[in-house]
Amino acid sequence: MLEKGVPTGEVAVLAKAQGVLKSDVTVKAARGLSHFGEHSAGWFALGLVGAAVDKKRRKDWLVAAVGVVGAHAASIAVKRVVRRPRPDHPSVEVLVSTPSKLSFPSSHATSTTAAAVLYSGLTGRNLVPALVPPMLASRLVLGVHYPTDVLAGAALGGVVGGLIRRKLKRR
Repeated sequence: MLEKGVPTGEVAVLAKAQGVLKSDVTVKAARGLSHFGEHSAGWFALGLVGAAVDKKRRKDWLVAAVGVVGAHAASIAVKRVVRRPRPDHPSVEVLVSTPSKLSFPSSHATSTTAAAVLYSGLTGRNLVPALVPPMLASRLVLGVHYPTDVLAGAALGGVVGGLIRRKLKRR
């Protein structure tokens, strides 16, 4: 449903963020992140690479990769319950196609955060600050999510990733 008039609330925040962050370079990067993160495929593939390279922890990498897909699936389940439509206001430019019209939570934010948490545990490096903010910002730059969508997605991914990471540490 198209919201009319001057943007307010989250639409205003999204329009402002898009206005500040959007440039040819950021849109190109955001589209690249969008394609990489679609259906968690890029993060799953990185987990498979980890499993191929780190033979001693192959099973842990595979569990983590499946965990990323599981986090993505959880976000899809929440989307279908909440049924929040994507932003639709003249002040917000949508710059990429999406597989659904549902917005909350951001599945890209969910799977990216789960991957960052899980792969941090396996690499011994904190990947969260390097991976999560760019993906969250990309969803705003592209105009396909409200700010609370990406924050909720990151929270969901953090919970799922944290629970699985805790189980991997016990092994």
